[in-house]
Amino acid sequence: MNSKLNIAIMAGGNSSEEEISLKGAAQIAKWLDPNKYKAFPIILKGNSMTLKHSEHGDIPVSWDTFSSKIGNDKLLFDCALVVIHGTPGENGLLQGYFEMMNIPYTTGGVLNSALTFCKDTSKRMLDGINIHLAKGLRVHKGEAVSPQDVAKNIGLPLFIKPNESGSSYGITKVKQAKEIISALEKSFTEDPVALIEEFIPGMELTCGLVKTRSKSLVFPVTEIVPKNEYFDYGAKYENEVEEITPARIPDDLADYIQSVSSEIYDRLNCRGIVRIDYIFGNKKLYFLEVNTVPGMSETSIVPQQVAAMGLTMNDVFEMVIDDAIARQKAR
Repeated sequence: MNSKLNIAIMAGGNSSEEEISLKGAAQIAKWLDPNKYKAFPIILKGNSMTLKHSEHGDIPVSWDTFSSKIGNDKLLFDCALVVIHGTPGENGLLQGYFEMMNIPYTTGGVLNSALTFCKDTSKRMLDGINIHLAKGLRVHKGEAVSPQDVAKNIGLPLFIKPNESGSSYGITKVKQAKEIISALEKSFTEDPVALIEEFIPGMELTCGLVKTRSKSLVFPVTEIVPKNEYFDYGAKYENEVEEITPARIPDDLADYIQSVSSEIYDRLNCRGIVRIDYIFGNKKLYFLEVNTVPGMSETSIVPQQVAAMGLTMNDVFEMVIDDAIARQKAR
């Protein structure tokens, strides 16, 4: 009997972040211990799932059974490891499918995913937690906007970004009121709801963590020093940034960030590997967003933090996979 677990690495998706997802999936397949796991990349695009098999090429994956047919054999999967950024992997849609199919999966549940993907709603859920929030407002596509009123109420410069998107797609740093309308139009290419938020000068910091029912790991804080004006797509994925782990901050601030990250993780009912982003400015810590499917390239932030703890990514994924399977069995 084959004792190795079949792991479906879910990649691709239907957002601008497809390429980043594919790179992360390829890297995770290298990290997973081949003595314990058989990694199967499954590319989700539109309404189709395709298994990229190393020997048999492209094989359809059935939505009815979440399985593939290889010759006369039916290939079933023990756990789905979700690496899809944006829709449907980060907003609750794919999680709902796995819930209905009783398939263990490695992220938070439907509500957690949908909630954290909506930046505006996730901020509203943090009431009572010792964290500051940037001043801002929400704008729907088609809604009349007065650039002068926005500039007066929020101040300049300001940021305009999609409410539901990631990887800094559709985001603009606006310095003049006359740029607000075009920045909103750019944001609306990603999501019909945009957030307009005040610019907070300060240090960008981020903290990754993972919790299972038996163990918690809160990773060291990373300091992000963009070569550009802010942590944009180029900074995240084209090495236009310096990332320093552990961050060059006092121990008490690092402890506070780790503590509040743990509290946010629990408040939002997160599961799996999560990264939470902040700005430290005006001697205050401001919450930015929760990433429930953080980047997983070799040089991504969470792998850096894990290495700084003296662990390997396989150690962390083994925790997450084991926990996902145990949770499913406990139902």
